[in-house]
Amino acid sequence: MRVLPSGSTALLVEVDDLDEVMALYAALVDDPPPGVVELVPAARTLLLVTDPGATSLAEVERAVRTASPRADQRNHGELVEIPVTYDGEDLAETADLLGSNAADLVRRHTSVEWTVAFCGFIPGFGYLTSSSWTVSMAPVPRRATPRTKVPAGAVALAGEFSGVYPRESPGGWQLLGRTSLTMFDPTRSEPAILRPGVRVRFVDEQASS
Repeated sequence: MRVLPSGSTALLVEVDDLDEVMALYAALVDDPPPGVVELVPAARTLLLVTDPGATSLAEVERAVRTASPRADQRNHGELVEIPVTYDGEDLAETADLLGSNAADLVRRHTSVEWTVAFCGFIPGFGYLTSSSWTVSMAPVPRRATPRTKVPAGAVALAGEFSGVYPRESPGGWQLLGRTSLTMFDPTRSEPAILRPGVRVRFVDEQASS
């Protein structure tokens, strides 16, 4: 673990992998150091934003270094089901990349439970990870040429992650399908459906109709 100042009011904690981020994030959510006002996880880092009137960076660093990370934090958050129509432009090509076929890829994508490890890229975009997926499937390469427009609700894969585009945007992930859910609405009390720690199951709408 490496702890670095980020400006005068935040600390950036660097760890070895995503599992360490999720374990430390879970521990600090349950028992936040006094004066910490925001925790922002990423793929290999955790940012702690503080209220400088309530604590010091040295006190927060001590709390981080004495925290007890909680292992296997992929199965404890709120569960959200996302209905998906699996008709994405890259479904067949992605299945080929994984040595599979479209039906089997859909079955695998819907059979595992995903967890939002962190958010980024655009508001409401969650990076979903699954230990079952990473064990059984190879990382999925991004498209060689990103699209200039990916529609809102597109369900996609890239690397070890799955995700849902909350609004139209450029993007290079492989598109498997689409959902009609509004993934981000700033007028809601919780604008983003996907937040760190939320568990996700994708549901094949065609199979359940």
